[in-house]
This record gives sequence, C-alpha cells and structure tokens, in this order.
Amino acid sequence: MVIILDNGLISPGERLDDLQIPPEGGKPLRVIQDPGGFCFGVDAVLLADFAKPPKGGSVADLGCGCGVIPLLLAAKTEAARITGVEIQKNAAQMAARSVLLNGLEGKITIIHGDLKTFGAASAYDTVTCNPPYKERGGGLLNPGDSLAIARHEVCCTLADVIKTAARILKPGGKLNIIHRPERLADLLCLMREHRLEPKRMRFAHPSPRKTAVMVLTEAARGGRPKLFLEPPLYIHDEDGNDSEEIARIYGRR
Repeated sequence: MVIILDNGLISPGERLDDLQIPPEGGKPLRVIQDPGGFCFGVDAVLLADFAKPPKGGSVADLGCGCGVIPLLLAAKTEAARITGVEIQKNAAQMAARSVLLNGLEGKITIIHGDLKTFGAASAYDTVTCNPPYKERGGGLLNPGDSLAIARHEVCCTLADVIKTAARILKPGGKLNIIHRPERLADLLCLMREHRLEPKRMRFAHPSPRKTAVMVLTEAARGGRPKLFLEPPLYIHDEDGNDSEEIARIYGRR
C-alpha cells in the first residue's frame, strides 16, 4: 500500500534535519524525524555511501525508517528508481513526507508494508538494508514499540531480510547491508544459504586501534566465490575528531 499523505508536511513535535548533501543542482536535502522515536545514525549514512547501485538502476531499501537511505542514494548515485519499504505506518508516512519536501517523488517511492512479502521476483538491481541488530529475545526491549521494532528483530529477522533480498534481486544484483561484527557468521551463512555470494566487506571502527563496531557487506545474487576486504573505516581520528573520510561522507569537505 502506498502512503496517502495528509495536508502539511511537518507534524507537531517533529524536527527537520539538514543532510548537508544537495542533489545534483538542487538545494540541500532535509529529512523529517521524530525525536521521540528512532532517529537515524551513522550506520545509515555509511551504508548509503558503501552501496554502489548502477546508473539507471533500481534500488529497494528494506526497513527504510525515516527514509534517510533513499534520500542519500538519490543525492549520491545515479539510480533511476528507489523504493523504500517500512512496516511502521508513522515512519513510512514521515519518510514519504520527506520525499515530497525534497521534490524527489519522481525518483523515490515509499511503501507501507512488510518486507517479508514485499516486491516482485528479480525486480531490483540493488537492495540496501540497515536491519535491527539485536536478535529476538536478546537484550531488554525498549518501552516504546517503534524503538523496539527498529532495534530488535520483532517484525523481521536477519533471515527474513536475506530471503527477501535473494528473491527480489535480479541475477547478479547486489545486496548491501550493515550489521554488528558479532552477527557476521550468521550473515555470511544466511547469504550463502540463499545464493547471495559475499563479494565486498568493510569494517567500521570508532577510531584507530579500537575494535570494529559495524561491518558493511555486499553480496551478489548467484556470484562466484571471491571476497574482497576493503581498508578499515575510522569514524574518528586519534584526537577524537571526525576522520577525513567521515567528513567526506557527510559532505563537510
């Protein structure tokens, strides 16, 4: 079901954040967020930079939340069609309003629905996903449902994400996903189980000499075995400042 918007783009209590990255020839992108709900973090920004959809290609972002990854992909890549799917109605509506706010309704579509049943077979060149990191039953659930759904495998599991990606990707299409290093074995096993071959991987560290806290992985549907490990990504330098690469990714330099 495609979201039908009410009049007005920003609701009471919401905030408007500048993404600092303008689309080609346009004004800087802005995203609507609810401070009382789940707001995007550096992981979404890193994933949008890591993904490399082909020129003129189609992208599906599974569990798009406020829509930040579709917005960033619209600005940073030459993908022709980007679809975000989100199971939480309020978040999907907010994402759809951000699309209208930025005048990107011709390029981005937001759908309110369950990623487990989303999409036609072999329909997309690229799939992106910043999934819930915590396993179902792992850790304490947040008191707010929206936070619990965003952080815990309440509405979908990692297996659900991989299964859907394998179904909706074209042969040779790429899944780009970010997760915690402690779930890496699960991630790689599930990818191979569904014939998604890991091709590219990069670990993100808080700073040099600190243990990685995120891992970015790209897998190709039906690809041949060969995995390339990219140089580590440091979020901060040794003095605690943003690294040069983070400054580039956020458009600060």
